[in-house]
Order: sequence, then C-alpha cells, then structure tokens
Amino acid sequence: MPETAKTDGETKPPEPSDDLVTSTHTLAIDGRDLAYTAQTGRIVLKKEVLTDGKFDGHLAKAEVFLTAYTLDDADPATRPVTFAFNGGPGSSSVWLHLGVLGPRRVVSGDVDSPAPPPYGLADNPESLLAHSDLVFIDPVSTGFSRAVTGEKPKDYLGFTPDVESVGEIIRLWTSRNGRWLSPKFLAGESYGTLRAAALAAHLQERHSMYLNGLLLISSVLDMGSIRFTEGNEQAYVSYLPTYAAIAHYHGFHGDRPLDEVLAEAEAFAARDLPWALQRGSRLTADERAAAVREVARLTGLSESYVDRVNLRIEHVRFFTELLRDRGLTVGRMDGRFTTWEPDGGREQMSDDASISRIIGAYSAAFNHYVRAELGYQSDLPYEILSMDVFQQWSYSDFEGRAVSAVRSLSSAMRANPHLKVHVAFGHYDGATPYYGSENVLAHLEIPEELHGNIDRAYYPAGHMMYVHEPSRVQQAADLAAFIRSAVPS
Repeated sequence: MPETAKTDGETKPPEPSDDLVTSTHTLAIDGRDLAYTAQTGRIVLKKEVLTDGKFDGHLAKAEVFLTAYTLDDADPATRPVTFAFNGGPGSSSVWLHLGVLGPRRVVSGDVDSPAPPPYGLADNPESLLAHSDLVFIDPVSTGFSRAVTGEKPKDYLGFTPDVESVGEIIRLWTSRNGRWLSPKFLAGESYGTLRAAALAAHLQERHSMYLNGLLLISSVLDMGSIRFTEGNEQAYVSYLPTYAAIAHYHGFHGDRPLDEVLAEAEAFAARDLPWALQRGSRLTADERAAAVREVARLTGLSESYVDRVNLRIEHVRFFTELLRDRGLTVGRMDGRFTTWEPDGGREQMSDDASISRIIGAYSAAFNHYVRAELGYQSDLPYEILSMDVFQQWSYSDFEGRAVSAVRSLSSAMRANPHLKVHVAFGHYDGATPYYGSENVLAHLEIPEELHGNIDRAYYPAGHMMYVHEPSRVQQAADLAAFIRSAVPS
C-alpha cells in the first residue's frame, strides 16, 4: 500500500488512481469464435478547480466503475461502441450487462421456472458484442463507484451532476481509447433513458460529440407522464393499457388476443378516459356509470372499486388489488410475476415479486463474474440497486415542473438529424408504461421527417423484458439490427 503524504502534521490519503484490470476471452457466435478484451475497474473522475478565478489543477472527485469489452483486431474507425447504463436512479448497470447485452449472461429463470440459488452464468451468443464494443458504466454510489475521500457522494445524486459525470466518463474513455471516429451509441434502461436523452444533448453541447443512436429500453422521458401527483391526470391515462395487458395475462379477458384487448384499451385511453377525468363532477350519472364499467372491464377490477377510487387507479394500488381475492399481488416491474400477500387488507403491496425473484441471481452472478472471470478484486459491496441513492436524488433543476428530457432529445435530434432512436417497450411493464412513452414520443419537438428516425419494438414481457427468454432472444436481434441500420455504410 502506498505511503501517505504528510503536510503540517496532517496525514493525507494517497492520490486515487485508476485500477483497471485487463483480461482476454473468446465467445462462440454463429460457428465462429470472437476474441475480445475485457477491461474492468475504476477510473478517477476529476474536475478542473478554479480558486479566485485562477486555475488550481484537476482534483479527484470520484472513482467510477466500468466494464469495457472491445473486439480484438477490429478497426476503431468503423467499429461501433455502445455506452450502457441502467436507471433507478440508484441502479448499477448489471441488468443490461448480464441480462441482454454482455458476452456472459445470468441464469435467473422466469416466472414459471425461477432458478434456485446459487444461480449461474452462461455464454451469451446473442450478445451485442458481435456488432458493437460495449462499455457498462455504474454512476457514482452504484456498483463499485464511490466519491473519493473527503468528497460528498450527494454532490453526484441529482439530474445535472449525474449527466455531467457520466458524460465525462464517456469523454474520457473515448479519448483514451482513440474512439472519436467510431460510431457511438448510448443504451439506457428506465431512468437511464432519461439520462441517455439528456446526455445526447449534453455531449453535443459540451464536447461537440455527436452520436449515431440511442437505445431506450423501458423508456420514460417525461416523469409527468407516470407520476400520480395532485392534479396530474395523465398518469392514469398512461397506465390504463398496461393494466389491461396485465389483467389479460392473469385471465380477466378470457381467450381474446392480447392485441385486441390493447387496441380497445388504447382507444379508450386516447379519448373517453381523458374526457371523463377532465369533466369531474360535471359527468352525468349515466356518463360516470359508463366510464366506471369500461375501466373495470379493461382492468379486471370491480366496478365498486373503480367507483370508489373515482376512476383514478394508482399503479401500486392496482398491483395490490387485482388478485386480492386470490391472496396474491402483482409485480410492478413485470406484471406476470405474483407473490403471496400476508396482509389481505393492505392498500399497497409489501413486496415486488418481479424484483425479489431475480435480484439474487443477478447479485450472485456479477459478484462471482467480476472477481473470478474478469479478475477485479474489491472488498466494497457491489451496490446493485441502492434505495439510499433513490431517496436522496435531487431534481432541483425542475422545481415547479415535471422532470423531463423531451427538450434535450428534441434539441439533439434537430442538431443531428442523423441521430436514430430505438425504443423497446414491455407490455407488462408497470414501472414505465408503454402507452405513456408513446404519448411522450409523439410530443417531441422535432419536424415530421425526424419521427422516421424512431424505431420501436414491443415484447410480451415486463420492464426487464430480457427476463422472458423468447423476448431476450428477439430483443438481442432487434438491437443488433438497429445498430447495423444506424451505422453509415
């Protein structure tokens, strides 16, 4: 361990330094072996410091953990690179890393056949590595990323500092690896889609770094579309088709095709439901009764319940109520999952089965993989999903208005008309409902011709649609096709 420097009787910690570990691997894909290099560890994030208007050097502020996979013997001028992260805020990148994108994947099982402990890992022949180099980034206070000694972690726990710090990591990696002329993509999931959209504008405006594409998985670009706040009727509209999809999965629509049920729910959410909510007490008794019947029919809830909540179904209350008579609650991240509820009178469920049933597999797999296969050693706990970060997160930039990256994405697309956007939706996703996302995309501030740059894919699964094996395989193919289409020929 390096000696510490002493100044004026005080002991200073050693200056932090990068601790990247390099390893080589192969992955069999379509009958050929892909040779690739993995580099994993923490790189030091520094900031320029001015004192009394004078440059005072670059001071270490945080150590950010990443894992990069680069194909051996590839031409960096033509080889794409995709920077990936999850959301939360407070999530590490483990979900996209071991769920769908990386060269190794977790064996977690699915709704009907969850894997038992101690879980496992397998090669991922559908990995996006066949088409793009990959860099997985864990924002500060997630994964192994931490503020350095003497710095405040909370300084990074907010919309703008998060975008700036992740943007700086992307700039550093691109510069150090000679990748400024490589086609570049961002892949974000959940809150990570909000981050990716904001980053597209930030990288353009701060570093003149223009991207080829964004991969938005389980997208939420405007929090106002899903937040059940006083006076905001939009969230109730955004969620209705998702409620209908989940009700269909659990047998409330008989043997009708899902597409047929969703078409009805979307039509009702487009016209009649917003009108009924906006009318309030001005609804006649017959109008209100008709609206109650239709909401109840589509969602699987009783007319009595829909009437009692005044047509306004908050999402966690829905997951708690739908299967109450069976003693079960429905998963928020993935409405296919259910679990037992010990208190049948609860207003809000005590557990989200769609997280608790899979997080153990992801934790075990990554903690083994990073040490045993990638060779990175650390005694730090790997923060897969930090509620402390989530609870401390600051949206002070948006005081008095909804948190949104719509303007950022719109600005980025107008300035860079070559920017392509892929959006992946899960029909049973109760965290970022697909219909709400579609409404937000329809309101991007871009000319009509740029809407053609937006590519969509839908899956019969939830927020992490790759948990569902057929969806994982299809999504991998869809993402690869998008990368190929967005790279100049």
